Amino acid sequence: MADIFDVIADATRRDILNLLHERSQAETGTGDRGTSVSEIVAALGLSQPTVSKHLKVLREANLVAVREEGQHRYYSLSPDPLEDIEDWLLPLLGGEAVTEDVLALAATLPQQARQVADAIGQAAAAGTHRVESAVQAVVKKLGGHKGPE
Repeated sequence: MADIFDVIADATRRDILNLLHERSQAETGTGDRGTSVSEIVAALGLSQPTVSKHLKVLREANLVAVREEGQHRYYSLSPDPLEDIEDWLLPLLGGEAVTEDVLALAATLPQQARQVADAIGQAAAAGTHRVESAVQAVVKKLGGHKGPE
């Protein structure tokens, strides 16, 4: 099985995971019926073979679950492996573990407020990652030089 970090390093697979997450959030309370391959193809504008290839990798990493109905396959997000990554990553970023009080407060927020908070958190994380990557690229390009002597 591939390392989970290798699996989620691919932007297309992250797009698929985000789509499945959005669809599952929209279906909260009605039961997540899953998202068909053709729905993923249409939503992301990718070819069916490309989507199927990435879904296979996600399935092998236990990041998605599949339900078969005849010739159709419906995929849904399996968040447990992502929670393991979050548990590993939070201490490295100086974040505190999420307390039950915070979770209880989050549960009282309307769905739209949770989605906005989620989007802000994802944007902040993406921005932080871009800055860290840029700094690392500059340091690498400079070959570790500290500047003019």
